[in-house]
Amino acid sequence: MDTETYYEGKNMALFEEEMDSTPMVSSFLNKLANYTNLTQGVREHEEAEDGVRRAAVMVPHMGTFIGVYLPCMQNILGVILFLRLTWIVGTAGILGSFAIVSMCCICTLLTAISMSAIATNGVVPAGGSYYMISRSLGPEFGGAVGLCLYLGTTFAGSLYILGTIEILLLYIIPPEKVVKETTANDMRIYGTCCLLLMALVVFVGVKYVNKLALVFLSCVVLSIMATYAGAIKTAIKPSNFSVCLLGNRTLKNEMFEKCTKTDVELWNLFCDSPYLNATCDEYFALNNLTEIQATPGVLGEVINDNLWGNYGPDNMVIERKNLSSVPAEANNDKLKNYVFNDWATYFTLLVGIYFPSVTGIMAGSNRSGDLRDAQRSIPIGTILAILTTSFIYISFVVLFGACIEGVVLRDKFGFSVKTKPVISILAWPSPWVIVIGSFFSCCGAGLQSLTGAPRLLQAIARDGIIPFLQVFGHGKANGEPTWALLLTVGICEIGILIASLDHVAPILSMFFLMCYLFVNLACAVQTLLCTPNWRPRFKFYHWTLSFLGMSLCLSLMFISSWIYALVVIVIAGCIYKYIEYKGAVKEWGDGIRGLSLNAARYALIRLEEAPLHTKNWRPQLLVLCKLNSDLEVTHPRLLSFATQLKAGKGLTIVCSVLEGTYMTRGDEAKKGEQNLKAAMAAEKTKGFSHVVVSSSLRDGFSILIQSAGLGGMKHNAVLMAWPTGWKQDRDSSVRRNFIETVRETTSAHQALLVAKNIDHFPANQERLKEGTVDVWWIVHDGGLLMLLPFLLSQHKVWRKCKMRIFTVAQMDDNSIQMKKDLQMFLYQLRLNAVVEVVEMHDSDISAFTYEKTLVMEQRSQMLKQMQLSRTEREREIQSITDVSRASIKRKKCSSADAPPLYSQCIPEDEAQLIHDRNTASHSAANDKAAGATSDRVHMTWTKDKLQNERNKHKENMAVKDMFNMKPEWENLNHSNVRRMHTAVKLNEVVVKKSCNSELVLLNMPGPPKNKKGDDNYMEFLEVLMEGLDRVLLVRGGGREVITIYS
Repeated sequence: MDTETYYEGKNMALFEEEMDSTPMVSSFLNKLANYTNLTQGVREHEEAEDGVRRAAVMVPHMGTFIGVYLPCMQNILGVILFLRLTWIVGTAGILGSFAIVSMCCICTLLTAISMSAIATNGVVPAGGSYYMISRSLGPEFGGAVGLCLYLGTTFAGSLYILGTIEILLLYIIPPEKVVKETTANDMRIYGTCCLLLMALVVFVGVKYVNKLALVFLSCVVLSIMATYAGAIKTAIKPSNFSVCLLGNRTLKNEMFEKCTKTDVELWNLFCDSPYLNATCDEYFALNNLTEIQATPGVLGEVINDNLWGNYGPDNMVIERKNLSSVPAEANNDKLKNYVFNDWATYFTLLVGIYFPSVTGIMAGSNRSGDLRDAQRSIPIGTILAILTTSFIYISFVVLFGACIEGVVLRDKFGFSVKTKPVISILAWPSPWVIVIGSFFSCCGAGLQSLTGAPRLLQAIARDGIIPFLQVFGHGKANGEPTWALLLTVGICEIGILIASLDHVAPILSMFFLMCYLFVNLACAVQTLLCTPNWRPRFKFYHWTLSFLGMSLCLSLMFISSWIYALVVIVIAGCIYKYIEYKGAVKEWGDGIRGLSLNAARYALIRLEEAPLHTKNWRPQLLVLCKLNSDLEVTHPRLLSFATQLKAGKGLTIVCSVLEGTYMTRGDEAKKGEQNLKAAMAAEKTKGFSHVVVSSSLRDGFSILIQSAGLGGMKHNAVLMAWPTGWKQDRDSSVRRNFIETVRETTSAHQALLVAKNIDHFPANQERLKEGTVDVWWIVHDGGLLMLLPFLLSQHKVWRKCKMRIFTVAQMDDNSIQMKKDLQMFLYQLRLNAVVEVVEMHDSDISAFTYEKTLVMEQRSQMLKQMQLSRTEREREIQSITDVSRASIKRKKCSSADAPPLYSQCIPEDEAQLIHDRNTASHSAANDKAAGATSDRVHMTWTKDKLQNERNKHKENMAVKDMFNMKPEWENLNHSNVRRMHTAVKLNEVVVKKSCNSELVLLNMPGPPKNKKGDDNYMEFLEVLMEGLDRVLLVRGGGREVITIYS
């Protein structure tokens, strides 16, 4: 439909031309209403496996209870609760366990508050917690923390599988062992088989895992309810479980039935024969057997006994404190009959083992795409789940400490109660409720970990921030992460080979604590920055809570294991640096970028508070680049030289100017800026690029010199290439632009660096193995000449070049003393350089100097008077060049004073013809200026025309002999002669001393104050640099840039 027809008669005709880029609000809201935040998660994979595609867009239907509360409960309550919490209470005591549980639960609660704020600040798509962290802290932090979260989830799978196998081998089928020697090998063999079986289930179909999730959760709930019921029953009537003590030592009662010395099985454990006259263990003979109830009910004595911690070394026999015993010599062969610590216990160890029991708080946020109202459900469901589980853990700590004997609590594997989980002796109606419930709970948690970890890795890989992980972003046709599952199984097998739940738990704790730390950091950063997009619906947060949670996470990391904490921090740091250097560039509007902006603003404001000290001065470069017709950089070596000069330090702004208006050349300016960035990347130049469109190049350069940079980060030096084509310029704009740039940098008190033959400068890949960098220090303008070679020597291109400093002594100077003073000055400046003083005595101005000055002034006069076409002007310039060469050759042949530059003389008639051409050019120009003819004068010279022109103007202009220049010399501007004399003599000395050096640095004389002398300024500089390859003209900014003081 035609746009004009569509909007005809509408009341929005005023905006009809902008409708393509800015749609009407009604159409925008219509698109927004059709948007769904359903992730490409398990549900789509199930549909693909069934072969039925139900609907393109499915409306999420889960509420807070089903979608967030129950998944969090299932993930938080698990293996540690059933297998280790009783041991932690018995070892740390009620108070110590209460401290451990409180610290961990407060940590997760604060993290949940921060996570709720982030999760309710917009839609959280696939990736869950990884998405939240990466979009809040940027790709570097996001990738590092995402991989930590992935490794934590993977090792959680190892933890749950080890818990499953421990329950299976110890409590369900203890006689069946594959390897008789060690339990560790049993764990490895059965654990590997269980891992492969679970991986096969996940690979075949995730839908089976999801369908069994409710069953696994039911097992957890039933086990907890059975424990509470058993505690109530124990308070009414103690259970039948008893513990047998020899003296005050706890015995393993799995090998005997009765706790009496008359029991044959017990007797045989300590005696060498079943007879009464048998030789028995001394401790067995001296001490009596005592049988006590394992769960005597809620008694003050039991609480008193379990109130404080009972830490001990490795292999220490578990003893009851209030029972006496007769000491005896230890018999190591009989120690296996007692219950003892399998390793040394201390408070920090228990923190690391317990913390995995409070992980799983992000289960709700990981399902944000399946929630009806994620911004309401995630905070409420997660925080309620944490409060519920915290209550369960704290109540269990109190119940265990009040109802179960201390020696039983310290028995990690339940050997003193017929090899049953200690928590199961408190359960009602049967211990098997706990055994079976905990077994299926661990199986379900392991399957959930093997399901979630590959998808997390797939989300990281598909983000493209870590190049070497991209292969794991692929999978089956239905999106199942096959390759990620294989890697997850491999890493999970490493945890299983450790073969100890107690050793895997601290590793798992480190990765999750690192993840939680950055969740808190993300919330704190976003809150403090007050970014406009930070508008979470969850209002009950504060940055102090986030910082407290972050500090608590960091503290728990080092409390659990400082070695593991350092390892995890190093791993995360390596991933961060790898993403920073190799990862894809992503702009996610993250908080770290906002933090960088705030820090930059603060630093810029601070920089302007006080003037820069000389010790902190370094060249902050404004590089003026030229772009060709294809908008490519004409002199890329200019960027290379800037890189070598800066070595990545300080400010570098690379700029260029396009002539025109921004409306017509705006796209070209953007393309030119992209090309500048590409060239900077190729030349490893770190800095900023900018292209300005201006009505004239002169104005553009002026704008850049005045306004480039910001605040205290402004340039103090301008780097540009020598305009090599200034003589061939049609309207002398190149010359004028260059001279005005010199004047403007001087007025702005900025240094100026002009590189001649910049394309001959070394590239960044080159290495100058020898050579010198020569500094010709003619006048002192702040010490920049001596600082630049030092800065260059810091780069590997110039590192092996030696620095030489030349200075010029006049007739009345003491050159020996000058050399000593200069050497002392360089010593105080801490610069290593060879010093040489060059004596330049006053001498008569040579005929060569007069010739150069005359040719320069004639050329300047002609270019002012003649309005020539491009071709004719080039011919005229060539004529001037020929005249200069002919004069030099003739003078060499006729005068000993002239410099010996040429070896031949030219015929006199040819030189006369050249001179006549010049004379005729002046005549034609004068006629045109006087209005003698309106026709354009064509300078096509023939012999007849030359004769006619000569006769026509012989009254006004006498024909002068080219080689009789004395009268014309007298009419020359004496200032120009003296300047030319200085340039010639100085050039002779520089060429003689530095013709083979790698780089020559020269003081750059300023342009004349009287702009009438601008035409000759470029000639002086050309003569000064003649015969040298790489030259850097340096003009100081009017301030000291180097100091002898520390």
